[in-house]
Amino acid sequence: MSHGTVESMPLWLLLPFALMLLTIAIGPMLFKHWWENNRNKLIVSLVLGIPLSIILIIRGLEHELVHQILFDYVPFIILLGSLFVITGGIHIKGDIQAKPVTNALFLAIGGILASFMGTTGAAMLLIRPVITTNSQRKFKIHTILFFIAIVANAGGMLTPLGDPPLFLLFLKGAPFGWFFTLVYEWAFVMVALLVIYIIVDSYYYKKEDEANILLDKNNIKPIRLKGNINFIFLIGVILSVAFLNENYIPQINQNPYLRFIREGMMLLMAILSLAFTKRSIRYNENKFSWAPIVEVAFLFLGIFITMTPALLYLKETADSFGLSKASHFYYVTGALSAFLDNAPTAFLFHNLAQEMVVLFPGANLVANIPEILLTAISLGAVFFGAMTYIGNGPNFMVKAIAEENKIKMPGFFGYMFKFSLIVLLPVYIITQLIFL
Repeated sequence: MSHGTVESMPLWLLLPFALMLLTIAIGPMLFKHWWENNRNKLIVSLVLGIPLSIILIIRGLEHELVHQILFDYVPFIILLGSLFVITGGIHIKGDIQAKPVTNALFLAIGGILASFMGTTGAAMLLIRPVITTNSQRKFKIHTILFFIAIVANAGGMLTPLGDPPLFLLFLKGAPFGWFFTLVYEWAFVMVALLVIYIIVDSYYYKKEDEANILLDKNNIKPIRLKGNINFIFLIGVILSVAFLNENYIPQINQNPYLRFIREGMMLLMAILSLAFTKRSIRYNENKFSWAPIVEVAFLFLGIFITMTPALLYLKETADSFGLSKASHFYYVTGALSAFLDNAPTAFLFHNLAQEMVVLFPGANLVANIPEILLTAISLGAVFFGAMTYIGNGPNFMVKAIAEENKIKMPGFFGYMFKFSLIVLLPVYIITQLIFL
């Protein structure tokens, strides 16, 4: 086992990480058709990751590299993949009247489900029913935008299952139940966004043609649920994350490989979902495709490898960042989560916060950092993931499904200027002023 140091680590070793994130940001805009092929995403990850891995091994940092891939990347992908497969077996069909209160109820239910089945799972479960319900309405783009903010991001705050950055913080030592302490911040943002949504949707509802409203009223189909057995597998994943860890299996502290019992159980739940769900439900009605999870796996392989030098460099240079307050961590984590990716960003700033313990004498430590900083990092990473399409994985997936259904979504910058900067950012600033 090697114990490399980062004192001599040159800044150029951080370049692959910067290039990886830059490619994710601009690839969809500059090389749209090339970037759509998942094989090309894997090529980018390997081209940037393999040479860097060789350099890290030569510099005696193979232990850090192996830990990053085996104990962080693998559990991360298995959790996302399990949730993706299981929710892909649950189909909600029906068409109810698309009134503002009805739509808001959809968003609220999605926001609650997101914490327990993941933002990816909740978004994939509900986006098609929301689109079907609003299919007779002309004005529906705003509904998809608020769906991204509430269901694909902010809703997933209350458990490590909710959002990838929280699962990474859980892996760093935050107790499963600790995230429930963020219920007040979660409730404030949820209520604020739902109230704004009802106001906006009521405005657009009044602008709808009478013919559209009449058509909507006359096309009512009761909500029905198929693939219910998958809720058992979903509970299996939740219980695995909650109980198959060091807190309940202390032997893991002596043998870290025992923690893969948790991943094994999650994989078993996904396999059972594939075995016991009718193919017609998964592939015909839900139009299930492996492409989204393959995309995430390929991209994050490159992110986790190239992130290794950045993590080590941050640990060495933490004192020079000038971050001394919880609000600093909230906004910096949030700003980077908006434009890069919120999972590695939360990971980076957790490592940075470990070097800040001396600035918070007597502070209650959670996951080896002051609790107030863990709160700030968690809030920043999850909430600000909705600021752009690239902030959180489900954002892209929701946008793609909406566009498949002929909903003309705004572009990368249009999303920011027409929605996130004028609606989300003020809510997030108020959240910081109240809670941090």
